Amino acid sequence: MPKKTPAVFQNLNSEKNGTTAEEVVVRLRDMIHNGELSPGDRLPPERDLAKLLGVSRPTLRAGIRSLATVGILQSRQGAGTFVAERHESPTLDSSALRMLSALHGFTSDEMFEARLALEMSIAGMAAERATSEQMTLMAEQITGMYASIDDPEQYLVHDMKFHQTIAAASNNRILTSLMNMVATILFDSRSKTVKRARDLKESAEQHHNIYRAMREHDAEAASRAMHDHLVETQKAQRLEEEEARALSSGLEP
Repeated sequence: MPKKTPAVFQNLNSEKNGTTAEEVVVRLRDMIHNGELSPGDRLPPERDLAKLLGVSRPTLRAGIRSLATVGILQSRQGAGTFVAERHESPTLDSSALRMLSALHGFTSDEMFEARLALEMSIAGMAAERATSEQMTLMAEQITGMYASIDDPEQYLVHDMKFHQTIAAASNNRILTSLMNMVATILFDSRSKTVKRARDLKESAEQHHNIYRAMREHDAEAASRAMHDHLVETQKAQRLEEEEARALSSGLEP
């Protein structure tokens, strides 16, 4: 059974907490790292937690969504939000990679190449190892993508979960952790521009192609479909970033 809401929340001083989604992420992540929150713990209800952390409910939701996207938190309909159990796929903290990126000036192309190398290998493994349950989860995320084509931010959540399910299906926790670490940074970057996405239906079709190869247990086809999808994703994000820059400069995109 899920654990009760931890007593640690009773001692929070809302005046000492930050007011941005990123600070919510840091606060909750630190509580997990320090052992104040344990696997299986349930967070307080949204209204109460927002008050305890001294943030608005939309800010809290954004922070929780970020942690749920990388598998640290899990939202269960009708039950609440929980810290992921230990048997879930591990997720490496991306802070170190972010710091190295800032220090050494890693380019977005380098990040993307790293993701490409990881996910092509992962896709091939997953095609051979995915369970029927994991295939069902992939199918559910694809359905979610088609249903949210007109809601880019929600689409991106389904997109990320689809890739995380494939990573877990590779049955290699090290590769899964590395992929999630790199993908988290790229997810954060894409979330800033995805509102300008022009053809998410095409993206959904690319994910469907990956799924078909997985379903056929065709490792080579899965790896190739993943390659094609990620290359197109990079092109789409570049267009979104160029449009954002043009608008910020007062120019037509």
